Amino acid sequence: MTDATLEQRLLDRLGAIGPVAVAYSGGADSALVLAAAVRALGAERVVAVTAVSESLAAEELPRSRRLAEDLGVVHLTPRTEELSRPGYRANGRDRCYFCKSEVLDTITALAGEHGYEQVATGTNADDARDPHRPGIRAGRERGIHTPLLDAGLDKAAVRRLSRAWSLPTWDKPATPCLASRIRYGIEVTPHRLARVDRAETAVRALLADAGLTVTDLRVRDLGDTVRLEIDSWLVDRVAAHPGIPLALAGAGYADLPHHVEPFRSGRLNMET
Repeated sequence: MTDATLEQRLLDRLGAIGPVAVAYSGGADSALVLAAAVRALGAERVVAVTAVSESLAAEELPRSRRLAEDLGVVHLTPRTEELSRPGYRANGRDRCYFCKSEVLDTITALAGEHGYEQVATGTNADDARDPHRPGIRAGRERGIHTPLLDAGLDKAAVRRLSRAWSLPTWDKPATPCLASRIRYGIEVTPHRLARVDRAETAVRALLADAGLTVTDLRVRDLGDTVRLEIDSWLVDRVAAHPGIPLALAGAGYADLPHHVEPFRSGRLNMET
């Protein structure tokens, strides 16, 4: 299927949905859904809703706000309370189900208050094939629309179309919620989430000062140790950088040993 066909299918799908609230994280997928909704419906019939909680990295909200403003849509930023859900705090392999349930319930209620009965997410065709996506079930139970999936767009197609539309998110690395950095079975707490956020921010800043361009970076909280995952070509240089222990210690990991390894997406899903 050509990209032109995929593009038209996406626009047709959103046109059929009608006025819509987009669950907008600021990532490549939801940004494309938001831009496509504006093209299909007009900015006045679209609202972007970004859930704000301890699990959202601090630098993500300003970025998402800028794109929403550029697209001319109203941008709502409700507070969500994932940590109020025991299933989320327990951090089992179904954690994302409880997270998405909280986020989508909040977004749906707020959208309704603003006159929007339909809600769409950025779930793509690759997501639906991933066996570690319990959050998708939460969306299906609530009748949430998945226009990328319905139109057959996988991640590669999302990036190609986003680039063709000059969206700044076309090459944005995946930015899953901060809870995804905490090993399953270790309780998710505000302290752990904030510590991960501080550590990733500090390491990125340190490497930027050293002139190193980083694409993928994760600080994994493994309970009794910390694993810093970085682009494979940077592993040796980052492991040898004298500022890394200080950056991690300053973020709150002073008492835990750390090691540096190549980044692997979804790695905690593959570990016991």
